[in-house]
Amino acid sequence: MTEQTIPTDAPETHPVTKAIRDWFLVVVLALGAALLVRVYVLQQFYISGPSMETTLFGNNRVLVNKLSYRMHDIHRGDVVVFDRVTTSDGTISHDDLIKRVIALPNDTVEIKNCIVIVNSRPTVEPYLDKDVLDFTDPVNRCRVANMPVQTVPAKKIFVMGDNRPESFDSRSFGPISESLVVGRAFAIVWPLNRISTL
Repeated sequence: MTEQTIPTDAPETHPVTKAIRDWFLVVVLALGAALLVRVYVLQQFYISGPSMETTLFGNNRVLVNKLSYRMHDIHRGDVVVFDRVTTSDGTISHDDLIKRVIALPNDTVEIKNCIVIVNSRPTVEPYLDKDVLDFTDPVNRCRVANMPVQTVPAKKIFVMGDNRPESFDSRSFGPISESLVVGRAFAIVWPLNRISTL
């Protein structure tokens, strides 16, 4: 009977092939992790338009936490990104808008002479532009000077831009569904001289 030798080691992989394979694996894992973070955890959004000035300006970039509202409820004063769904001639459009939460489900909200009143109390709004607040004409100061009292329906929120004369918000399209909220904007990350939390 002849002895047969069985190799105990796999054939050696060429070092260049091994390095390429390792780098490919690292790149795939990094891209997969980045995609998972973007879809489920954090996403950067680019601001366009003046509706949130002077809190946010066009060309600012913000980081949005998509997990926030899976862990706790939406709060008054939060700056949120939400999906604005519109239909025109049978075509459905989606736009990401960024606004501040003014009132929560079952809150009452009204506007009297540009003062926002939630649950019968005037809202303190230090984020509003002081120069705009000095305008004597209410239309220039806040666009909608008076709005009758309304109750925010269950599972909806009332949102407004910080730049009241230039913001298209719940004063025009009504409260939005909480399910449309993408997440909470919590930091400005660009430009570098504006890096700060919200």
